[in-house]
Amino acid sequence: MKIKEGDFTKIDIRVGTIRRTEPFPEARRPAIKLWIDFGPDIGEKKTSVQITKYYEPDGLVGRQVAGVINFPAKQIGTFMSEILVLGFPDEDGEVVLAVPDRPVPDGGKLF
Repeated sequence: MKIKEGDFTKIDIRVGTIRRTEPFPEARRPAIKLWIDFGPDIGEKKTSVQITKYYEPDGLVGRQVAGVINFPAKQIGTFMSEILVLGFPDEDGEVVLAVPDRPVPDGGKLF
């Protein structure tokens, strides 16, 4: 299915820096809670991600990630997820994070 340019511009994909993490043992599938700083105009947003094969909570702090910030919030167990962090599946379907290849300002919009 093809989309129009206007469809793509509706998706607000920004870069942010992970500031805090916590394991999320109550989740149905292994997950990690993230608090991501998207800069002064957007602020901090939180989410839950199922990325435990390749990532440990402590190793994520300070890393930049891409996320969709204009999805509606979603309740995941006892935690409210505010954004969708982006990644790609590896050959086994496990998530590999989509990240910039060099540091960029938090809040920068993908175009």
